[in-house]
Amino acid sequence: MSPFYYKTAIETLQELRKSGERNPELVVTLGEKLIYEGYTGKLGDEVWSVYEQVFIAALDYRNDALAKTCLERLEKRFPKSPRVKILNGMKLEAEDKLDEALELYDEILKNDDSNIATIKRRIAVFKAKGQDQRAIEALTQYLDAFYNDAETWLELSSLYLNYHLYQQAGFCLEELILLQPQNHLYHLKYAEILYTNDNINNINLALKEFCRVLELFSDLNSLASERLSKVYSLDSKNKVGNSNNELRQIIRDWLNESDKSY
Repeated sequence: MSPFYYKTAIETLQELRKSGERNPELVVTLGEKLIYEGYTGKLGDEVWSVYEQVFIAALDYRNDALAKTCLERLEKRFPKSPRVKILNGMKLEAEDKLDEALELYDEILKNDDSNIATIKRRIAVFKAKGQDQRAIEALTQYLDAFYNDAETWLELSSLYLNYHLYQQAGFCLEELILLQPQNHLYHLKYAEILYTNDNINNINLALKEFCRVLELFSDLNSLASERLSKVYSLDSKNKVGNSNNELRQIIRDWLNESDKSY
């Protein structure tokens, strides 16, 4: 049996919390060792963060016994904590008790209507119940108050795309580009939306955005180059307007250089 180094386990859990990476199998494995083999007394106040982290991983990994142990210890230490109430809501979600979870989240928001974690869990319940319109309304209301949340703009864009609402999805990506103009992935997503919503103006703008992706990303982006080649070929069929001769010349030059590199 391999030796267990609890300090290494703690450092690994810390790194996962810091990065936001979800690795439930690893967290559950380390958590079981720390909790069931008596290492929690060595963690000091960090033990509560570990219990929360392991609880969420245990829900993901369907380890109900471990999740129950973590939640019970958190409830005993923080009996009135809204954060622990949210964990209870997540447990209800995992048990497919979505209406009960929604009631709990609504109760939390009555006392604190700006609780971001609760707002996001509530949106997750709407989506799980197939109530996408309510999710869209909740996301829009949330972004009115918390404009800088890039993850939520992406989530809203994805919901719009599910219903082929390309203009609204594009607006979300425009906001993301304003927030993070150097992020090539946002330009790529925006270009794809424009490319999908097929008309002359959008194709021209898609060309510009695909070029922007290549400008921002030092390595060759295969999707962007593929789209440039395909959209540029529309010129021969007179589907791209004549107003972008200079842009098309730039694209032609870039494509020629790309061909030489292979």
